[in-house]
Amino acid sequence: MTKKRVLITGAAGFLGSHLCDYFLAKNCEVLAIDNLITGNMKNIEHLMENADFTFYNHDVSNYVHVPGDLDYIMHFASPASPIDYLKIPIQTLKVGSLGTHNLLGLAKAKNARMLIASTSEVYGDPLVHPQTEDYWGNVNPIGPRGVYDEAKRFQEAITMAYHRFHGVETRIVRIFNTYGPRMRLNDGRVLPAFIGQALREEPMTIFGDGSQTRSFCYVSDLIEGIFRLLLSDYAYPINIGNPNEITIKQFAEEITKLTDSKSGIIYHPLPQDDPMQRQPNIDKAREILCWEPKVDRAEGLKITFDYFKTLTAEDLNKVEHNDFTKYNKY
Repeated sequence: MTKKRVLITGAAGFLGSHLCDYFLAKNCEVLAIDNLITGNMKNIEHLMENADFTFYNHDVSNYVHVPGDLDYIMHFASPASPIDYLKIPIQTLKVGSLGTHNLLGLAKAKNARMLIASTSEVYGDPLVHPQTEDYWGNVNPIGPRGVYDEAKRFQEAITMAYHRFHGVETRIVRIFNTYGPRMRLNDGRVLPAFIGQALREEPMTIFGDGSQTRSFCYVSDLIEGIFRLLLSDYAYPINIGNPNEITIKQFAEEITKLTDSKSGIIYHPLPQDDPMQRQPNIDKAREILCWEPKVDRAEGLKITFDYFKTLTAEDLNKVEHNDFTKYNKY
């Protein structure tokens, strides 16, 4: 039987690298694309000798050529942390718009099914709680975070247009907060920030009073949900996340206990447009995909903490991720 050929963009990132592992384990041929603006080759270096894995260093905001047939396209290329998309706002908008357009054109030409990684950020600072897929959101399109939110909202719109107008097979996953090994320690998101501060014996930083909520899904659960969506017949957005909600203050206390940190907590003002609540309604995922998260937060946090403990002192103390100067000329 011929192996399925899968193109994964953002393949050297957190989620993209786990997708590469998953599809290779499913006996697929994986074509991986990443321009390494935020991705890291360390996430996929263990795959480089695999005969079914091919890596291309390329920016999908430019024309994408892939020789041969394609069965699936998984579009996961995008800066995904506030630190990144505040520093490279134009690239964030381009990969969500031009990149998505290029890949939808490729899907149309190859008669491939394309799944796009959307986000709970399309809901903005939601006025509906928990968030269902039919909620249109509360987004500030011109705020500093708007470059990410609106890139993803446009991505969904053009994907549905290609599905309706050209008949392209498409799937849309709205991803909620996800964690696990290969997260970047310095990406500004709350979980790696807290664990990094604990490992460096620094106080944990809470923005606001800590009453804002998040819901954390372990990465293996998320990847399984994404795969089930890809193979389903459902073309509309589906939330994939863990509905087990927790306040940031409670979360800091959990990390303190896990890491045995003695450094305490400090408070800073809340950034502009930071959502106060984030919790998925996953009724559709349960009904259509027969999916729900399995990994308990305590279990997932321990695995993640053990991963971060293996980092070198250099990685642990690295403040800046990348020098974005060369990317900010255009």
